[in-house]
Amino acid sequence: MTAGREGCPGPTDRPGRSDRHRPLEPTRAQVGDSPAAIAQRLVRFVTTNPPGAEAECIAWIRDLLAEAGWETRLLGDPARPNLVARLPGRGLEPPLLLHAHVDVVPVAGQPWTRAPFAGEIVDGELWGRGAVDMKGHLAMMLSALLRMSDHAVTPPGDIILAVVSDEETGSDAGARLLVREHPHLFAGVRYALGEDGGAELGLGGHARLHPVVVAEKRTCWVRVTFRAAGGHASRVAGPGSSVQQLNRFLTAVSSGGLGVEMTPVTHRMLDELARALPPEVGARIAAFHADPADPDTLAGLPEVTVRYLRSVVQHTVSVTVLRGGTGTNVHPAEITVEVDGRVLPGAYSTEDFLTQLRARTGPEADLELFVEGEIMPAPRLDIGYDRLVATLRAHDPAGTPVPVLTTASTDARLFSQLGIQCFGWLPLPSGGDGGYRDRLHQADERISIAALDFGAECFYTLLSGRSDPHAH
Repeated sequence: MTAGREGCPGPTDRPGRSDRHRPLEPTRAQVGDSPAAIAQRLVRFVTTNPPGAEAECIAWIRDLLAEAGWETRLLGDPARPNLVARLPGRGLEPPLLLHAHVDVVPVAGQPWTRAPFAGEIVDGELWGRGAVDMKGHLAMMLSALLRMSDHAVTPPGDIILAVVSDEETGSDAGARLLVREHPHLFAGVRYALGEDGGAELGLGGHARLHPVVVAEKRTCWVRVTFRAAGGHASRVAGPGSSVQQLNRFLTAVSSGGLGVEMTPVTHRMLDELARALPPEVGARIAAFHADPADPDTLAGLPEVTVRYLRSVVQHTVSVTVLRGGTGTNVHPAEITVEVDGRVLPGAYSTEDFLTQLRARTGPEADLELFVEGEIMPAPRLDIGYDRLVATLRAHDPAGTPVPVLTTASTDARLFSQLGIQCFGWLPLPSGGDGGYRDRLHQADERISIAALDFGAECFYTLLSGRSDPHAH
C-alpha cells in the first residue's frame, strides 16, 4: 500500500489521461442521471474488500463527473485511489461535503439467490452487493449532482464529493488518508452527509420514520487474557483457573452492556421517537426513557427495536472470539477472548471504558486495546440538521424525521476530526426502516428503484438549496 501518493501529477485529473481506466461505453450516454442506471453500473464493479480493487470503479465515477465539468483529482494508492471532486457554488454558504465508499464486504459463504455482482433489476428492485451499502446511496448523490450540472443549477455553496476506498476494513487507504494528508481540501466545510451506519429501528410498522444519524458509537476492541496454572483435566479445576475466570467474566457481561449511561442525543432521540409513534407504542418508549434499566418497559416491541434501544443507552461489549487450550485432557493455562466494545459518544474516554470493563474481568486478567476508534465531537443539531428534516418532510409529509444514534461506525468518525458535523442520511420512501437496513452485509442485498428515485430527488432538493427549514 502506498498511502499518500497522488494518482495524478497535477491538481486535477481529467478523462483521457489513461485509457486503461476508461469504461468501454460512453459514460454519460450510458447512465444519464438515472440513479438506477448509475447504481447498476456501480454494483457491477467487483470491489470486495479485502482486497478492495476500487480503482476501476472510482475512475469510472471520475470520468462521469469530469464529463459534466467537475474538477476532479485522485489521491492515494493508484490501486486503491480516492476521488475528491468539487462543484463550485455561489459563495453564499460554506462548502458541503458528501462522502461515500465504493468497497463492499465479501459474499463468500452467503446463499445468494442471484449473482451478487450482476446488477440485475427484477420486479422493480436492483439486486447486488452494495445495492444498499453503499453504491445505491452513492448513486442517489451522483444522480442529483449530474442533474444539477445538466441544468446549470449552481448550489449556494461549493459541493465537495469524496468517494473513497477501504471503509469496510478500517479506512486506512481511504478517509483516514484524506483527513491526515489532505485536510486542506475540506477547509471551511461545516456539514457532511454520508452513510447512515445501519440505524435500523424496527418500528416501520408503527410509523413512517426517517432516521437521521447525528452521532455514532466509538469502536474499542479489547483482547482479554486469563491465565492460571494448568494441570491434568482428570481433576477438578481450582477456583482461580482460567476457565473459572472466563466463566465469571462471561456472566458479568451476559447482558451485553456495562450499565446505563444516558447522553443528550439519546434523550432527544427517545423523546422525539415517543411522540412520533402511536400512543400505545410511544408510551413504551417513554417508559424506557424514564427507566432504561428496566427491561420490562420494552415488552412487546420487535426484538430488533429492543436490541437497538438497549444498545444506545450503554457502552456495549460483545464477546466474539475465544482462543485457548492445548488438549482435551489439559486444563488451559491461558484463555484469550476478543471483545467488541462500542462506546457512547461524548466525553467518555478510553480509560473510563477500560476501567468499567476491568471491573467485569477481575484484576487477574490482562487487557489489551487493539482497535480504538476516534472520538467524535458532540453533535450540532442546528441549521444543517433542520435542512435535512425540511427536505424529508417536503418529500414525505406523512413521515417523521427522527435524530438517532447509530451503534456502528462509518467514515464520519474521521471527517468529524476536521470539525465537521457529520450526518448519516439515506432518504428512503418507506420512512427509514422499510426492510433495507437489514439487508446490509447479507445475502440478496437489494434496493427498489422507487427508493433510488426518492433518494435522488431528496438529494437534489437539498443540494440545489431548495429546502427551507422554516417552511414547516
